[in-house]
Amino acid sequence: MTDDSNKNVSGKEKTGLSRRGFLGASALTGAGAALVGAAGLGSAVMSREAFAAAAKDAKKKYHVEPGELDDYIGFWSGGHQGEVRVLGIPSMRELMRIPVFNIDSATGWGITNESKAVMGDSAKFLNGDCHHPHISMKDGKYDGKYVFINDKANSRVARIRLDIMKCDKMLTVPNVQAIHGLRLQKAPYTKYVFANAEFVMPHPNDGKHFDLQADYSYTMFNVIDAESMEMAFQIMVDGNLDNCDADYTGRFAASTCYNSEKAYDLGGMMRNERDWVVVFDIQAAEKAVKAGKFTTLGDSKVPVLDGRKKGDKDSQFTRYIPVPKNPHGCNTSSDGKYFIANGKLSPTVSMIEIARLPDLFNGKIKDPRDTIAAEPELGLGPLHTTFDGRGNAYTTLFIDSQVVKWNMADAVRAYNGENVNYIKQKLDVQYQPGHIHASLCETNEADGQWLVALCKFSKDRFLQVGPLHPENDQLIDISGEEMKLVHDGPTFAEPHDCTMARRDQIRTRKIWKRDDPFFAGTVAMAKKDGINLETDNKVIRDGNKVRVYMTSVAPAYGINEFRVKQGDEVTVIVTNLDQIEDVTHGFCMVNHGVSMEISPQQTASVTFVADKVGMHWYYCNWFCHALHMEMVGRMLVEPA
Repeated sequence: MTDDSNKNVSGKEKTGLSRRGFLGASALTGAGAALVGAAGLGSAVMSREAFAAAAKDAKKKYHVEPGELDDYIGFWSGGHQGEVRVLGIPSMRELMRIPVFNIDSATGWGITNESKAVMGDSAKFLNGDCHHPHISMKDGKYDGKYVFINDKANSRVARIRLDIMKCDKMLTVPNVQAIHGLRLQKAPYTKYVFANAEFVMPHPNDGKHFDLQADYSYTMFNVIDAESMEMAFQIMVDGNLDNCDADYTGRFAASTCYNSEKAYDLGGMMRNERDWVVVFDIQAAEKAVKAGKFTTLGDSKVPVLDGRKKGDKDSQFTRYIPVPKNPHGCNTSSDGKYFIANGKLSPTVSMIEIARLPDLFNGKIKDPRDTIAAEPELGLGPLHTTFDGRGNAYTTLFIDSQVVKWNMADAVRAYNGENVNYIKQKLDVQYQPGHIHASLCETNEADGQWLVALCKFSKDRFLQVGPLHPENDQLIDISGEEMKLVHDGPTFAEPHDCTMARRDQIRTRKIWKRDDPFFAGTVAMAKKDGINLETDNKVIRDGNKVRVYMTSVAPAYGINEFRVKQGDEVTVIVTNLDQIEDVTHGFCMVNHGVSMEISPQQTASVTFVADKVGMHWYYCNWFCHALHMEMVGRMLVEPA
């Protein structure tokens, strides 16, 4: 196959600068100048005719008829929206948005008492920047229990219960700033969440010292107990931390570092010719913590271990493997053989053989570079890699705006001197792809059916909507020998990464269980007040605090009117007694910034101050019945 990207429809060479030429030229300024030598890398880009025929055939496969169900369910990070989005694959239909680090008036997230209890002290933050959603596992396979997601903006990690698609736990990670790379322990089960703190900071960060080169300045690898959502331990590292992943044995995790210089400026961060991948021995860290061989920082009680090198002396918890400068993505191959570090400022990816890591830690391998099985050249700006379970890897080339399919075994053979072409195909995507994800690729069940390229730019792909363009998620059929692009999907705003599972691996409830722990705190409050939430419609006054308990059955609230005094703190507790799926109710108090969702058999509550005298209507804001508009009530606020 030939690359016709710089020819017009008649086959003649185009004049001027092409789209690919423009991207390449723009990349050759500053940091990208080092990539000039890679421009001649071999390519197997499909011709326009072959692409059109392949896409037409593949579209028959990805079309999901009305009433039919998708084969996979995907979880997308909502980027700056601070939410997680749920999509069906291959239709790419958006099914749900799960608020996490944001305020959501539809569900009342960040408004209701139950959601504020989950968010804790961090409920004061009105923003989030979520990047990496990942599904919990058992024996390297998805168990369907949880999705975990990070918030880089406010150094948080959250957990979503997949049976109800609600966030049920949130942790602000202490002693660090900017949680970025996040992955889960794959085996024997997801005992730990691994979270990278990206930015180096002084300890203590009390404003007295700011020297990043000092021994007191570092960042840490954070290990979180997945069930309790409390810190297990932290490990100090040299340099910074970017992306991470874990192996299939439960012993090792690995993270890329793009700022081994501990610099705060662009030039400084690119000074070293090589940065590294730091590998963590989780079992060694567990033993040290259990033996009490750790320190703590400030008021925090979290065990802290030192994983930094001291001269030529290695820490028992870490090994630093040099790789080409400023690596980005870190991905574990689905066969469990390799940690793959993606070069970003190098046209290469580095394949670290996991089977060699025990010998690296016990000293049998002296040079950390000897753990690298291959370092194939793929193209300009490799960022992330995914896998099809058939021995092939797929890497995004940010500067080339391509996805490259390559064979891992062939890459190893070429690294060992054989004359073999490991690159199988290059496919143009639109444009500047970042993360990439293939069906079940983070598990040992990777099935090589679908691939999603998350592109940062969309340019000319959609209707113009102003200076702020949507981004572009592209669905690619990888079930055959050739990649086939079948779908463009505009998305907002800066969705970073995604993950997907088979639909049978995610088992959700159709209605709530009355004993669900999500609203257990509200049930306990009602019990203390002597209230039966399923039958009582009562108002309880406790000084200037008023609690209004009401039921709801479409199309009526159990209380249509209640009285309070100006300045009272009012808590409204609604229990939805409907038992039919889809009959969700809402509660919205007009002109009070109060709104929440109450799904069948759920109890939800919201607290606000009745600061305005007069009559104030409340209404159901989720359409539930033919007489939905009549589902209303009044709050009468009298002068204090």
